[in-house]
Amino acid sequence: MNIRNIAIIAHVDHGKTTLVDRILHQTNVFRANQETGELIMDSNDLERERGITIFSKNASVVYKDVKINVIDTPGHADFGGEVERVLKMADGVCLLVDAFEGPMPQTRFVLQKALQLNLKPIVIINKVDKPNCRPDEVHDAVFELFFNLDATEEQLDFPTFYGSGKNGWFNSKNEQCEDITPLLDGILKYVPEPKIPEGNLQLQITSLDYSTFLGRVAIGKVIRGGIKEGQPFSLVTANGIKKSKVKELYIFESLGKRKVPEVLAGDICAVVGLEDFTIGDTIADIENPEGLPVVSVDEPTMSMMFSINNSPFFGKDGKFVTSRHLRDRLMKETEKNLALRVEDTDSADSFNVFGRGILHLGVLVETMRREGYELTVGNPQVLVKTIDGKKHEPYEILVVDVPQELSGKVIDLVTQRKGEMLIMESKGEMQHLEFDIPSRGLIGLRSQMLTNTQGEAVMAHRFSEYKPWKGFIPGRSNGVLISKNTEKTTGYSIDKLQDRGKFFVDPGEEVYTGQIIAEHIKPGDLVVNATEPKKLTNHRASGSDDASRIAPKTLLTLEECMEYIQQDECIEVTPKHIRMRKVFLDEESRKRDTKKAETVA
Repeated sequence: MNIRNIAIIAHVDHGKTTLVDRILHQTNVFRANQETGELIMDSNDLERERGITIFSKNASVVYKDVKINVIDTPGHADFGGEVERVLKMADGVCLLVDAFEGPMPQTRFVLQKALQLNLKPIVIINKVDKPNCRPDEVHDAVFELFFNLDATEEQLDFPTFYGSGKNGWFNSKNEQCEDITPLLDGILKYVPEPKIPEGNLQLQITSLDYSTFLGRVAIGKVIRGGIKEGQPFSLVTANGIKKSKVKELYIFESLGKRKVPEVLAGDICAVVGLEDFTIGDTIADIENPEGLPVVSVDEPTMSMMFSINNSPFFGKDGKFVTSRHLRDRLMKETEKNLALRVEDTDSADSFNVFGRGILHLGVLVETMRREGYELTVGNPQVLVKTIDGKKHEPYEILVVDVPQELSGKVIDLVTQRKGEMLIMESKGEMQHLEFDIPSRGLIGLRSQMLTNTQGEAVMAHRFSEYKPWKGFIPGRSNGVLISKNTEKTTGYSIDKLQDRGKFFVDPGEEVYTGQIIAEHIKPGDLVVNATEPKKLTNHRASGSDDASRIAPKTLLTLEECMEYIQQDECIEVTPKHIRMRKVFLDEESRKRDTKKAETVA
């Protein structure tokens, strides 16, 4: 059968998953009266809540008797590891670009990976129905990006389609048409058929699936030869060669899989029957096994300490609370999450987890929390390298689009955090700013940026390189209010303390000694009693018994908590609660630790 393998790549929110929806509808994957909803491929709860793609997924459609394997990829820079490994399965890429925003940091990153693999690109300029869009300027900017990334002559001669995924049309001219048929015809015309070299079986595992009935499932593209059900094969790993046998074979069909007796070269399939394998291993011929180069993924840039929950409320919510549970779960995650690394520490109860950024690590913590784990996570640290005897840290390119009258506030905020401006240009009514900033400077920047720009700023960032250490970067300026005792908070106490700070707890919530219950209005921490009830007397005085007026608590998401906490603080995460606390709950221990740190300094 005629086959095309395409990956859809783009910056976050440029419309990849919506385009996949349109392809599925156009090729009649669903019945005419079937209710499908939107963002069909984002099936995970977390993806639907956040409105972003986290895991890459496969679907397959048939158009004009040609099978098109479609790979939907994440758009957020923190999940770049997902994109890097699945591009190996594709022969062409659809690069989606927003008709107003143009190429963004992640567009550059994923395109660079695709060009290095010599994939055939098709450029799709999406959202041309938006007001103040500029498709022609964006087309020029995309061409310039290709040129800067050293694209070949052939790659520079890319076809371009314009349209609106939301309204369901794409065309090679910027004119509205019926549907996305011109784009599907373009995929058949421009994306080459898989190149099949001569030789024995080779299939590189680039993705992992898990089924409660079948166990672990290996997914990859058959590069050469063919694979049959019941066939013995060699599994080429980094540590040697193991013999195994194919139990069952599946190919992708629509949104599901179909069992088949044989898969020929060029198609993407799922193999059942392997137990001990990792992404990057090669399924090869039993007699003459030849391995393929392992998929290389960029290094992590941030680390966090994961440890067991040792707060007074330990074990109240979660099912999995021991260090063995925690270690097994983290090790299981590293098998399919290539950009993640886990290291043991001196303490048996703690593990150092390395990832691409706060969102990458935050999604892992949120997933574990929903599975019933209780844990404590420390504040994020950037990974520092010593190059030529000097301390180097990761730098990122930060892109901010903001209304012109607010651009001064953004520049001021970023320069305080050691950022240097590279580009400043107008895009319609918006100001487009680009900065070179240490990764440390990005921690906690988003919430400050949104506050200072009334929520108007749109920011995105991407890792660029390691550069010399930039010195001290100011963190949080205000201290916190810490609970003095373990009890339920009272409205009476919170009312009296409201002028001291903004509270993270409501009256009637259980708190413990050492828990952070509010943000102080000044620098420096303060231990307060928020659990004192009102003394009841039989005296009444006018005005003293007015109902207390308490402002609602400030709700912080998990990522906001990660950005908020300082070195001596951590987050207790349980299935029902996210609480910030001091590492040392006892006040005397905190003072001793501060003295020790000052002595060392």
